[in-house]
Amino acid sequence: MKTYSIQKSPFVVPTTDGKLIEEHFGILSNQNSEISIAHMVAPSGWSEPFQTPEFDEYTYIIKGRKQFIIDGDKVILEAGQSIKIQKHARVQYSNPFSESCDYLAICTPAFSLDSVNREDQ
Repeated sequence: MKTYSIQKSPFVVPTTDGKLIEEHFGILSNQNSEISIAHMVAPSGWSEPFQTPEFDEYTYIIKGRKQFIIDGDKVILEAGQSIKIQKHARVQYSNPFSESCDYLAICTPAFSLDSVNREDQ
């Protein structure tokens, strides 16, 4: 039995907002509910509704910038920066900038639609 696994075919989450989501490890890709690791590309002008997730989320910006509104605070990260947002924080993610944002998102426990608690737009 191997003590490692290589992900060569991440699950590409279908979206309607132009955002690319490639889940390498997580509920959709390998039924792992403990952690999710996803590569994402948010196009210019992209945003999500506010949410209050039941998981911690770590974000690392590879290229571009990303805006976060966390419990009323506006935070902007640039390439090479990272952030941890604790579960139960009210957060909105967006890319109001002119270039796309390429980043990694890691959630513990794993991201799920049932635990993200998105607000109606």
